[in-house]
Amino acid sequence: MRIVLLGAPGSGKGTQAKKLVDQYGVVQISTGDLLRAAVSAGTPLGRAAKSAMDAGQLVSDDIVLGMIRERLSQPDTARGYILDGFPRNLAQAAALDALLAEIGQSLQAAILLDVPFMDLMRRLTGRQTCRQCGAVFNRYTHPSRVPGVCDVCGGELFSRDDDNEKTVNQRLTVFTEQTAPLIEFYQQQGKLDRIDGTQSIEAITAQFQRVLSQRGV
Repeated sequence: MRIVLLGAPGSGKGTQAKKLVDQYGVVQISTGDLLRAAVSAGTPLGRAAKSAMDAGQLVSDDIVLGMIRERLSQPDTARGYILDGFPRNLAQAAALDALLAEIGQSLQAAILLDVPFMDLMRRLTGRQTCRQCGAVFNRYTHPSRVPGVCDVCGGELFSRDDDNEKTVNQRLTVFTEQTAPLIEFYQQQGKLDRIDGTQSIEAITAQFQRVLSQRGV
């Protein structure tokens, strides 16, 4: 399995990626995780990334691609991998294709977990977390029995500062603007599959299985 997983914040992408990892024995490669690990380990790429971040700059595509190249050379990627959070734009998608061609690989699919904008807004702005046990609820889609009180342990529920409507709207708008060209890019390659992210978790997982089976994975 060699796939790119596309999905907006709140689409349930993380949940489905974990299920794919468990079921297929592949690895999930998140650029955020790679950056944190490289900076923590003090690798040459990590030091370059830290310098950019300390200067308030975006980490360059060359640095991120270098990290992905290193990660793909590790033995645990032999059974396959899910790229999560990369590519984010057309330049990165083209660079990824070139990198994979160089190492004799190619993507089998780019799978979009598709959720309407307003559904994403409700999922993200309604999210509440228990301060005591970490259980997650949602005021709109999965409310606690008593408002503001955790069903599990009785702890206080709170909303993250960045889950306000203005911030969430901005995050989703940026994602939409960046992802729309990627959808067309992979569609033209015949690699794009869409999955309805408004279904139950189990139904989405089953659809992932069907899509991957049709792709010969």
